[in-house]
This record gives sequence, C-alpha cells and structure tokens, in this order.
Amino acid sequence: MPRLSFVLLVFLVATLAACGFQLRGEVAELPFERVYITAPAGLTIGSDLERAINTHTRAQVVKKMEKAEVVIQIISAINEKRILSLSGGGRVREFELGYRVATRLLDPSGAELLTLNEIRLTRILPFLDAQVLAKVAEEEMLYKDMQNDAVQQIIRQISAINPG
Repeated sequence: MPRLSFVLLVFLVATLAACGFQLRGEVAELPFERVYITAPAGLTIGSDLERAINTHTRAQVVKKMEKAEVVIQIISAINEKRILSLSGGGRVREFELGYRVATRLLDPSGAELLTLNEIRLTRILPFLDAQVLAKVAEEEMLYKDMQNDAVQQIIRQISAINPG
C-alpha cells in the first residue's frame, strides 16, 4: 500500500509539472520603476502600500514627487460596519464589515492618468455579547486583513497597466 501511494504521488507531481502549473510568485512586475505614494493623513494604507511595493516588486518608492514616473494617490479608505443578522430577541448575531479604497494614478505634474477600480472587500463577523473584547480584537484584525488584501489588489491593478 505505501508503494502504491508513492507511485500516485509521483504521478500527481509529474502531471502538475507537465501541465505548466506554477505557484504565483511574490514579485509583481510594475510597469514603472519609480513611484510616489500619497494618502490622506491618518491612513496606514499608504505606508502598507509603500512597504509592499518595496519588498514585493522591483519598483522603488521615492520620497519626492518630481523623481517619480507615476504617483499613486489613495483618495479614500473607508471602514464600514453594518448589522447583518439579529436573533429572535433582537440581539445582533452577525456584522458585515466592509473596506473600500479608491485610488488613481497621476503623472508627477498632477494630471490624472487613470482612475483605478474601487476596491470593495467584506468580511462576516459573528458576534456574541459574552465575547465583546475578543470580538473587538477580531474586528480590528479583519480590517487589517482587508487592508492587506486591498494593497495586493492595488499592486495587481497597476501591474496590469500598459503604459504605452
């Protein structure tokens, strides 16, 4: 039996290799070498985007707008929370958490090159009155997770642009 499972494993690996399957790499190819990022004060998505571009792409984030080929402007990043379901007694049982990010690309002079698609993410947060402190921490973690997903989506949207 162990021999059969080994043969099946080798067959599976050979089949995946033959079909061209490849794990998605960490490095995205941005069509620009130098980018500048601007975001409203108080939003951490700008620094998260800068960190992701510096570590996961070959592009560099520059500190002066004049040295950039393109400016990534975070227009807004909004956390939303709404009641999704109630119990028979009228108590909240689930919340729907939302995160929306609007971005656009500008040239260094400030002229708009492209408005990127608004990114909308949602997560469901089950809620129990007995676990209020734990749910507050879980809510913060879910918002941070959605922000990280939004950063990756922004990078993928920019990498799909053909600058020509």
